Order: sequence, then C-alpha cells, then structure tokens
Amino acid sequence: MKSKVIRPVILCGGSGTRLWPLSRTHYPKQFLRLADDLSLLQNTVRRVDGIEGLGVAIAVANENHRFLVAEQFHEIGLKADILLEPAARNTAPAVAAAAVHAIGESARQEPPPLLLVLPSDHVISDVAAFQNAVRAAIPHADAGALVTFGVIAQRAETGYGYIRRGDAVEGGYALDRFVEKPDAETAQRYLDSGDYYWNSGMFLFRADSYLEALDRHAPGIRECVTAAVASDRCDLDFVRLDRAAFVASPATSIDYAVMEKTDHGVVIPLDAGWNDIGAWDAMAAVGQPDSAGNTRRGDVLSIDTRDSILLSEGRLLATVGIRDLIVVATPDAVLVADKAKAQEVKALVEELKRTGRGETELRHIVHRPWGSYEGLAQAPRYQVKRILVKPGASLSLQKHHHRAEHWVVVKGTALIVRGEETLLLSENQSTYIPLGVVHRLENPGKIDLEMIEVQSGSYLGEDDIVRLQDSYGR
Repeated sequence: MKSKVIRPVILCGGSGTRLWPLSRTHYPKQFLRLADDLSLLQNTVRRVDGIEGLGVAIAVANENHRFLVAEQFHEIGLKADILLEPAARNTAPAVAAAAVHAIGESARQEPPPLLLVLPSDHVISDVAAFQNAVRAAIPHADAGALVTFGVIAQRAETGYGYIRRGDAVEGGYALDRFVEKPDAETAQRYLDSGDYYWNSGMFLFRADSYLEALDRHAPGIRECVTAAVASDRCDLDFVRLDRAAFVASPATSIDYAVMEKTDHGVVIPLDAGWNDIGAWDAMAAVGQPDSAGNTRRGDVLSIDTRDSILLSEGRLLATVGIRDLIVVATPDAVLVADKAKAQEVKALVEELKRTGRGETELRHIVHRPWGSYEGLAQAPRYQVKRILVKPGASLSLQKHHHRAEHWVVVKGTALIVRGEETLLLSENQSTYIPLGVVHRLENPGKIDLEMIEVQSGSYLGEDDIVRLQDSYGR
C-alpha cells in the first residue's frame, strides 16, 4: 500500500529553560533565531521542502503560543493546521491529536497519510542527508512500521536517551529497544559497540498505524484524544481541542506509550549534523567560532578571550581575559556562567521563578497578534513602552481601572477610539487616554505604526485590561 501524502507534524509545545535569558516561558527556544536568520521552528518547516508528496503541515502548539506559531508560519509564506493543546500532555497525546485530525481530513482518500513527526527546536545542518533518511524510511512506514531516526553518536553523551538497533533491514535496522540516559561509563560502552544511536525524537509512520499501536499499548490516550478532536472547534486560524477530554488523557511520551513496546519498529540511521541545542554550551556547535574559539552574536568586542559564547541583544558586550564562559546580555538580564555548568541554568531559572522574578516569563519584546510592545523604562508609578501595530491590525476595545496613558505617534498613522471620539493621528501627534475611558488603537495604514506609550497610575500590570471587544478571541 502506497501513501501519497506526507503530513509534517511540528511539535511546538516545548518550554525549555536552559537557554535563559533568551528563552522565556512565553517565548521558548523554538521561536528564537539561533543558527541563522530563521527561527528553529521556521527551519524545521523549511527542512522538509523537496520531499515528494508533501502535504500541509500540522502544528501542535501550546494555546499561549498560538499567535507566535501562526506568525512564524506567515513570515515564511506557509500555512499549517494549528492544533491547540489546552494543557501539556507530552508527545504521545499531541501526535495522537495530529493523527486523528489527519485521518479525519483525508477520510475520503486512501490510503491514510504518513506523519513525519518533528520537534520544532532542533538544528540539522545537512538537510540533504536528513531528507535522504526520510526517503529511506518511507517504504517501511508505508508497510505499517513505526519508524524512528537514530542519530549516529559522536561522543559518549549522558544527556540523551539511546536506541539500540537490531537486525539489518533495507536502509536501516529493526528497532531492538530504547534505553534511558546512561551514566558516563555506560555511554562510552554504547559508543564503542556501534549498536546504539541517540534518540532524536523524530518519527515517520502512517496515521492509522500509530493509532492502532495506541489501541494496543495505550488505549486511554487514543480514547481521550479521539474525543478531544471530535469535540474540537475552530477559532480564527486555530483548531481548539476539547479541554476536558484532552486533559483526561494520560501524559506520556511516544517512547513510553508505543515505541518501547512495539514489535513493528524500525530505526533509520541519521548523520545530518543534528543538535537539539539543549543548553548554551551547544551553541558552539551551531555557530561559527572565530579563530579564538569564541561564538559571538550581536555587538561584541573581545580581547584575550577564548572558547566562550558571547551574545548581546543590544548594548555593547565587552570582555577581557576570560576563558570558557557563557555571557548572554539581553535588555533586562545578563547571564554569566561557566560552560561546564551550562545545564545548571535550569536550576537558576527555577530559583528565579521561586522568588517571583518576572524575567523568566516574558522577553523585553512581547509579541501579540496585532504586533508587539517593548518596555523602555519603568518606575513605581509610571512605565514607558514602544508599541508596534501591524498594518490593518488593531488592539482590543478596552479600558483600565488603575492607569492613564499618553500616546505619541513616531511612525505611521493611528486611528484611535477615545470614549465617544475618533481621532486620526500622524507622526509627532499625540493624545491622552484618561483612567477608565474606553479606547482602541488601530493601524489603518500600509506601513507599521510605531508609538511611544507612557503609562501612569497606581498599578501598571498587564492584567489591568478590561476587554470589551477583541478581534482575536482573547
């Protein structure tokens, strides 16, 4: 049986903390531009270009990241079916939702589509080798096998799970078993044997094959997710899975739910410059180190500095006489760490969260469906922001109980509702929104609208917004 369509399934629900202060709860690493001018998510989608029989991608995303996902697809001129998880339930339910959705869409087509499951936050430098591995996997997936891609190990790595290969098959091996992250001695033994691969978390299988495996090994997931998709609803460009049904699903990974139990597994070796950028020390492998071994991004000046990762998102970052350090400067935080302690950034973030620090949640530039805003200055009773509104977009009709706002247009044209008035402001014009007055901001022009907003009042939190009307269903 030949499947004519391959649906990429892009898993966008990650919330990694080891790349703080760039990665935040509401802007995790898959949305960052770390390797080049595209984000990790965008590169994941672009990586499948050229594979025969490619269908529309299915992105499975955290509800809080829905507009970021949609915007990143829009930026590269692609569309996707975006399924929204009402809660994180790990990869097995996420992929089950994609499978049920894909089969429902292709109910009148035979045979069922193949699903190419890809995490959205990995780097693969050799796209041709990746695509060749996918092509080698297609016949096995067509025949009903559950295929995974095993990364050829480059070192005795203790931070990855492993896959042990079995007997040779065309283009790969039968899947013998998955194994947990090993200690250093065991990892070296795996490397020396040549029979073990790093677990990439990438898969290829028919949608019906995966669901049948869930029926056999994890029926609770299949039952709950099928109900969640059956009761889904469309919201703008998104498909919202039913909350009650989806949350009832067991939370587990594909590995635990299916791959460790199946007798229909195949592993295809992958040698394509794979890197999951699990921590800051991995940046040295995806960047382009200079002659002193430094990986640098942004406005960086270094003297007598070696083997360090140096990144600035704005201000000048200058170093003298340092070795083997990670220095990352954003407008609201600076990280300095020993490269050998890169994994411990996660513990630092947990401590910041415990003490209630907001720097773990949002970046200094906060993205919204209408554009973005950036904090410029803040004090107890005032704050200053730069607001960017995309052409044709508008903020909600709203009011505030605790703050007033002064708006100054610095670029473009603003259409403003202020109480009973409607104002049209151009560059260097301004207005004042008193506390409690209903207002809306819209960009009616063809270019971005940029404004400076000065807020003043007793409370300036983002939750002091009473939305009376909103185009984005918030």
